[in-house]
Amino acid sequence: MTLLVIDTQKGITDDRLYRFEQLRANIKALIAQARESGVEVIYVRHDDGPGTGFSIGDDEFQIFEEFAPQEGEKIFDKVVNSALHPSVGLSGYLSEKGEKQLMVVGMQTDFCVDATIKSGFDLGYEMIVPEYTNSTFDNPYLKQETAYHYYNDYVWPGRYARCVPMADAVELLRRNAGL
Repeated sequence: MTLLVIDTQKGITDDRLYRFEQLRANIKALIAQARESGVEVIYVRHDDGPGTGFSIGDDEFQIFEEFAPQEGEKIFDKVVNSALHPSVGLSGYLSEKGEKQLMVVGMQTDFCVDATIKSGFDLGYEMIVPEYTNSTFDNPYLKQETAYHYYNDYVWPGRYARCVPMADAVELLRRNAGL
């Protein structure tokens, strides 16, 4: 199993997100448990391109301090929604490792998280989504709460991912290490 932390960047990881405090606590807990259990934590950052304020070299592009990678943890940068798009290099890395399970957390539910979950499913990964570990903002068509529940409770379960309570996610990480 690998814990995949998607787009938890300074420019979008704040209280504008649906259930931000719960999201923050849950992601921190899973990162800590993954590290304790010897589960690899991989980070992905989205690059909107030069001049956007959300690109390589910009402060807002960096990973949110509370989730910061430790030395040696991998970071993949992308310019597309799916972290598993061939242009990112992550799918090749995971394939070389023989990885079969991905636990996915991050932003945004209705963009990069959704695209990554569906791509991962298509590539044959077991996609695991812990509750309240992904979030998004309001958009012109969906309020953030509606978007969260639409994907986590309706679109992904039984189709693209196994959506699990936090306690189950922690146990999965522990079991991965044989603890």
